[in-house]
Amino acid sequence: MKKKKSKNGYYFAITVAIIYIIVLIINPRKTGNAFLYSLGIFKKIIPVLIIILIFMWLLKFIPRKKVKKYIGSGSGLKGWLIVALAGMLSHGPIYVWYPLLKELREKGMNNGMAATFLYCRAVKIPLLPMMIAYFGGSFTLILTLAMVVASLLEGIIIQRVLS
Repeated sequence: MKKKKSKNGYYFAITVAIIYIIVLIINPRKTGNAFLYSLGIFKKIIPVLIIILIFMWLLKFIPRKKVKKYIGSGSGLKGWLIVALAGMLSHGPIYVWYPLLKELREKGMNNGMAATFLYCRAVKIPLLPMMIAYFGGSFTLILTLAMVVASLLEGIIIQRVLS
């Protein structure tokens, strides 16, 4: 059975365009500045967006069975560690990862693993050296381990509650 596509995205885009037009009429200079600022943000997220689109395209070629094997409900500890590591390695704004997670969920990844991925994004590997410089190695290690363990536990809890 085919899922009915929602038109909410179109309604949102049309609403934003109408608001921009109204504000453009009221205050053209500030609207131009806002548009340029938005364009600047878009330029910054383009590289991450391209990577995610490539991942999503590649995901089309991965059978549902493989996704379930590695990050599905029956994948065990290996699956939880894969999504935790992927969460820590992911960069860019969090919202650009949502479509990829949706695709993975449709292919068999469970909700708890999606939550673990999102929670593990709090660990920023490139920033660890600076954190060590400010807070010391022991604090950084304990905090990082606590964050990863907490993300795994929260993912397990979410999976149990939602299944």
